[in-house]
Amino acid sequence: MINRKRLAAGACGLLAALAVGLFPAGAAADDEPADKTPAAAPKVELVLDVSGSMRARDIDGQTRMSAAKQAFNDVLDAVPAEVRLGIRTLGADYPGKDRKVGCKDTKQLYPVGPLDRTEAKTAIATLAPTGWTPIGPALLGAADDLEGGDGTRRIVLITDGEDTCAPLDPCEVARDIAAKGIHLVIDTLGLVPDAKTRDQLSCIAEATGGTYTSVQHTDELSDRVNQLVDRAAEPVVTPVATQGATQCAKAPRLEPGLYSDRETFGQHRWYRVDVLPGQELRASVSIGADRAVNNDYGVLLRAVTVHGREIVRGSEAGNGRTDVISTGLRYPKPESADDADDTDDTKPAAESVCLEVSNAFAAAPAVKTTPGMPVELTVDIVDAPDESSDVAAFGLGRGWWLLAVLALTGLLAGVLWGWISRWRVAVWRTN
Repeated sequence: MINRKRLAAGACGLLAALAVGLFPAGAAADDEPADKTPAAAPKVELVLDVSGSMRARDIDGQTRMSAAKQAFNDVLDAVPAEVRLGIRTLGADYPGKDRKVGCKDTKQLYPVGPLDRTEAKTAIATLAPTGWTPIGPALLGAADDLEGGDGTRRIVLITDGEDTCAPLDPCEVARDIAAKGIHLVIDTLGLVPDAKTRDQLSCIAEATGGTYTSVQHTDELSDRVNQLVDRAAEPVVTPVATQGATQCAKAPRLEPGLYSDRETFGQHRWYRVDVLPGQELRASVSIGADRAVNNDYGVLLRAVTVHGREIVRGSEAGNGRTDVISTGLRYPKPESADDADDTDDTKPAAESVCLEVSNAFAAAPAVKTTPGMPVELTVDIVDAPDESSDVAAFGLGRGWWLLAVLALTGLLAGVLWGWISRWRVAVWRTN
């Protein structure tokens, strides 16, 4: 029995040695740049509604305020160390009926910076539902709180009702913040919201590329706020707003990046990308079906020349309810002999490639067609693949050598395992 264990251990050791020899542990680390510049610290401010309506007892048998406090405590325990967190309140101090005073009732409860969890929890514990709902002024204050630095900035607004301080429309405030180009994202969470609250909070989030979430339970609130804070620590690329044209000649020229647009049912939108010889255009498009649509729909992405000749296309079709449908394409522009002979002073001219995005969505007459459905278009320009070079083997390595090494490893492992199996059978028969 001891001999069997030793033999099995030896076999495992041999396979491990083969693996270490073929795929050294330091290989991945060597690919990383040695002098990475540390990223700027991300900033997040949680904006909490403390207005009188937060007394309502309709979230898991407790008041909305109690649910928010519990969620905040859970979130504060899980904030990543690199995040600079702040807390701002609205409607927390003035209980009176003077509108002018009530609509100024917003203050920073905890400054944006390194988090002292005990201090922040103590500040949250003192809150009690009090006054008005000045969402617009609170967003302006939060934007000021997050000024400075090159890191990502995110506001997370938690409220149970729409703004009560018109004519300062919080949706217009969000649009003004987005227009400043400071890349500040506002995410909104509605506690047991009604239709008007949903519309307003959706508009605020949409204006800055953020998200809106309806919350009915305490654990949903905790989970969602945690996700948003984590997203600030590991930010995603914010799309650049653009507007496609109705024809290629008038289309906007796009550089590599991520873009957002809107497209109504059955509409065609055009964009232009310049591609040099020896480069490859990679493009993809996603359309969000943010409302009820009929069955049998599709999205098409075409690359054509300025003269209308189709180069390549990508399409995707669906049947039934979905949230997002996507497709993409690749267009490598070969480099000719004339292009290769050009000097740096006479670089070859770029080709203008027209990208057409169209959809085959339809909906019932009661469904609104405006605004159009959200579109995200990704454009990338890379060096075109060289036909004479090795081909990547599914991200594991390049060329035939890796395939040969894997085959040899499998052969040796198979022979060794067969020898062990025969030895075990022989031992069993002798016993």
